[in-house]
Amino acid sequence: MNRRNPLIVALAAGTFAASAMVAVAGQASAQPTDPAAVARLAADKADALVASRPAVLQATANETFRKGAVISSSGLNYVPYNRIYKGLPVQGGDFVIATDSAGNTVATSVAQSRPIGDIATTPKLTDAAALKIAKGELKTVSGVEATNLIVSAVDGQPAALAWQSTIRGTSAEGPSRLTVDVDALTGKVLRTYEHVTDVAGTGTGWINGSVSLNTTQSGSTYSLKDPTITSLSCQDAATNTTFSGPDNVWGNGSGTSKETGCVDGLYVAQKQTAMLSSWLGRNGANGSGGAWPIRVGLNQQNAYYDGSQVQIGKNTAGQWISSADVLGHELGHGIDDTTPGGISGNGTQEFVADTFGAATEAFANNPNDPPDYLVGEEINLVGSGPIRNMYNPSAVGDANCYSSSTPGSEVHAAAGPGNHWFYLLAQGTGGNGQPASSTCNNTTITGVGIQTAMKIMYNAMLLKTSSSSYLKYRTWTLTAAKNLTPGNCTNFNTVKAAWNAVSVPAQSADPTCSGGTTPPTTSPTPTTSPTGTPGGCTGSNATRVTIPDAGAAVTSSITISGCNRAPSTNSSVSVNIIHTYRGDVRVDLVAPDGTVYNIKSSSASDSADNIILTDSGDLSSETANGTWKLRAQDVYSGDTGYISSWSLTL
Repeated sequence: MNRRNPLIVALAAGTFAASAMVAVAGQASAQPTDPAAVARLAADKADALVASRPAVLQATANETFRKGAVISSSGLNYVPYNRIYKGLPVQGGDFVIATDSAGNTVATSVAQSRPIGDIATTPKLTDAAALKIAKGELKTVSGVEATNLIVSAVDGQPAALAWQSTIRGTSAEGPSRLTVDVDALTGKVLRTYEHVTDVAGTGTGWINGSVSLNTTQSGSTYSLKDPTITSLSCQDAATNTTFSGPDNVWGNGSGTSKETGCVDGLYVAQKQTAMLSSWLGRNGANGSGGAWPIRVGLNQQNAYYDGSQVQIGKNTAGQWISSADVLGHELGHGIDDTTPGGISGNGTQEFVADTFGAATEAFANNPNDPPDYLVGEEINLVGSGPIRNMYNPSAVGDANCYSSSTPGSEVHAAAGPGNHWFYLLAQGTGGNGQPASSTCNNTTITGVGIQTAMKIMYNAMLLKTSSSSYLKYRTWTLTAAKNLTPGNCTNFNTVKAAWNAVSVPAQSADPTCSGGTTPPTTSPTPTTSPTGTPGGCTGSNATRVTIPDAGAAVTSSITISGCNRAPSTNSSVSVNIIHTYRGDVRVDLVAPDGTVYNIKSSSASDSADNIILTDSGDLSSETANGTWKLRAQDVYSGDTGYISSWSLTL
């Protein structure tokens, strides 16, 4: 039987020693005010933490770490790292350390869920053979960018030596820029990663009307090129040539004119740049003062970003689709691509980009395209109105609520629950001047406004790793909300309520928050548990529940009713679990709304085998009345045990 170190985690304290998300309380110290000095301090403190090799990094002796540029936002600093194993880059080995302005670590986010271990680094397959396999993933291949040897450690899979190739061409869906990882020992395709996503002069756009543009003058010639944002220009997709002319007046208002499409395009990109700076403190779409050329003329009902450009197509009437929500969405993919972890995956990339489209439309606030949380309502892509609906995704055939099938859905359809969450966070169920939005759990939510919602979303993206998912975004956004407003839980509770409202379940890595607020949601009537002994604000359950060996988690329930106050900041849970080896057992307390609190597996009274303890923590952000569950799972084989009894005092 395998013997592991006991899982030691703290109930409601925000410190998760065995989790990929860690919140750490820091000590007060003198805080530098110069941004460069703050960034250096963050980098130095992060390096010191990495050098100590905390367990959360899943590091082995064969690894080194390469630090990226510090990204600062709203008084927080994010230090991204890539992992190197015996000289080879590790795909899926990335992590982020977040600090406050004093350099104290406030959170870590780690892609890996297991150590790499000891793997061979000599390939049996040649790079040429691997490239041939990779090319087979596309219908046609027009070019190869690179083939390099890496270690693949993605999605919790065992680490493997791999050849990584990036190829251009076409897939069954259209233009493609595809990265393919091929096992360097067996030739098996381990992973594919698609980079192609979706779809002060004066000018007259088809969508935005008469607008002002920042353009470039060279001699007597003007061009649709931003004078300060690197690489931001608008071009004819047929020639990749920037539109130019003898005066600084652009477009004719016709939707079928490419130049007019570029008026809309450059206007939107410049408005987004201003939004990023004003709301988020980000320097350009790529984070370093730059963006990508916008190319109008794609002969498809589509638009896409591929890492080097944004291509803008047309609707069925031949009009170029450079609206704030569509182009803002495509540039949003670029922002996603240039924040830690790269473009979001597992069904989240389209909703992430949609938040930037909505924020760009709201910031521009153009009367010809007013903010409305619909995607593509102005362009009428195929003659049937909006492409997506953020307040009611089901209106266009997408799901309002998350389910286990969401990550495997077509990526645009999978955006439904995330778009719904963002709308509820920003506008609430009442809409606040926007349409009302129902929830999946019949709760009522008051929104925080789109600027605050976008700030929370962006700071969550700065915690992003290559293992992104809906479940991770729940944890990242909660962590961001808590760190952005220390000591005040209003935004945190709204983020939490909005995720609950779209059925994204609570995670063991979710932080907790207390202080300064009342939860902004009206909870539904709790269900009655078949077991448990309610009594005021306490309860107990002595029904024996067998814990299967290396099997699914089991639960024992206590229903609290008649408690006329919120839970205490020093709530306690007492646990008696009889088990062959305590280190193999994961134990959680699950609140009525699904929030999960890990229970500390350590006390003087229990033994190396059994878990007999009382743990305490702050549960004041929860609603007391309802069904609470003790959840236990044997995570390794060779053990037997059962929940004997437990009690809860709120």
